[in-house]
Amino acid sequence: MRLATWNVNSLRTRIDRVEAFLDRHDIDVLAVQETKAREDQLPLMGLQARGYDVAAHGLNQWNGVALISRVGLEDVTAGFPGQPGFGDAAEVEARALGATCGGVRVWSLYVPNGRKPDDPHYVYKLDWLSRLRSAAESWLDVPTALVGDWNICPTDDDVFDIAQFKNSTHVTPAERAAFQAFLDGGWTEVTRTHAPSYTYWDYYRQRFERDRGLKIDFVLGSASFAERVTGAFIDREERDPSVFSGAPSDHAPVVVDLAD
Repeated sequence: MRLATWNVNSLRTRIDRVEAFLDRHDIDVLAVQETKAREDQLPLMGLQARGYDVAAHGLNQWNGVALISRVGLEDVTAGFPGQPGFGDAAEVEARALGATCGGVRVWSLYVPNGRKPDDPHYVYKLDWLSRLRSAAESWLDVPTALVGDWNICPTDDDVFDIAQFKNSTHVTPAERAAFQAFLDGGWTEVTRTHAPSYTYWDYYRQRFERDRGLKIDFVLGSASFAERVTGAFIDREERDPSVFSGAPSDHAPVVVDLAD
């Protein structure tokens, strides 16, 4: 099985690139983040014509997650138990979608950004991660992958210039501790040993061309998932504005190969 995760920064805008990516890399399952649309607004005919089933969870033009699979799409679950909301109404946002694909439980996750360390969104981010970890404890006994945009740089090597981020989110001790808690709790990050480079480059000031990026997209697996991983890579060409037609996402897809 070949599994990929990709924050596409609007699925409607980049559907042609998504279809071409699936074709080019022979992807079995793609977890998508930032679809930025309701399911009824998504152009899915091309995916369906290729033999993919699609599950999407989106409430409006913000956030949104999806799973695209040609190896089955069963027991679809929008949101995880105990998922917190944000804002005055504490609305539960469209940030988590799970389904069983080819015998693997896959969760497409879009972790809250946090905005600034003194922002209520930062508190929400830490609470969201804590509650996800609690919910995920019961998923460790079966092949499970927690994939997506984690909005955390776990190490200084995951940031192009740590000095520039000293007062920013993504690198604070609390965020890094929240990520490490998943690893300490039995999850394994399966991509770094195969693909250590960045996964995100801001559009600002030619960050991609100067390779001033962040590594924030990860695949965390249960033991029975991790032991099947044979390789992983980051499709940097998909982020390169000079390679394919149309505007790229600011994230590159991360691809993981599993043995049968």
